[in-house]
Amino acid sequence: MEILFYDHDLAVCVKPVGLDSEAQVPAELKKTLGGEIFPVHRLDRNVGGVMVYARTKQAAAALSKAVQDGAMVKEYVAMVHGLPPESGDWEDLLWKDSRKNKVYVVKRERSGVKKARLEFTRLSAGECSLVRIRLHTGRSHQIRVQFASRKHPLYGDGKYGSRQKGSIALQSCGLRFVHPDTGKPMAFSLPLPAAAPWKEFLELGE
Repeated sequence: MEILFYDHDLAVCVKPVGLDSEAQVPAELKKTLGGEIFPVHRLDRNVGGVMVYARTKQAAAALSKAVQDGAMVKEYVAMVHGLPPESGDWEDLLWKDSRKNKVYVVKRERSGVKKARLEFTRLSAGECSLVRIRLHTGRSHQIRVQFASRKHPLYGDGKYGSRQKGSIALQSCGLRFVHPDTGKPMAFSLPLPAAAPWKEFLELGE
């Protein structure tokens, strides 16, 4: 697992697809860095990309507060079916059925319903389109269900309507936050995915 940065307070890594972000990734970081590792945000098991973990309880509290306050900027890149608008700012009410592990857009607030917001810019267009997303809230399956509810499911996401098989075309590609101890702005980014089936769509956006 690639580690992009670490110090006494935190570690930034590239989570591989297939690892649980709240259990397996911290365990892998402990093997390399030692000490305690505290998750402060999460990624679905079948999604990879850049993540930050705290190495002290104080840093965990500060980073968790940044996530809750929207002060941690989280960006993603995804390939979706169809042609979404050139840009958008979407807000929805989401409800999770824990028995099915599936999230739905609903029309009214009730117990268990949470507000969700994201912004996006379309990078390429075609039968499938590449989009860059800024996540304002970190709801379960949020990007997947917000796009799917508008008939643009993510490529490979069979749970939410894609007929393509394989891994979900979604990656955490950018993270910006303030260092919990030094107050220094921290920014990390990954190049857009180049592995199949992403590559042909990346070339359309060049």
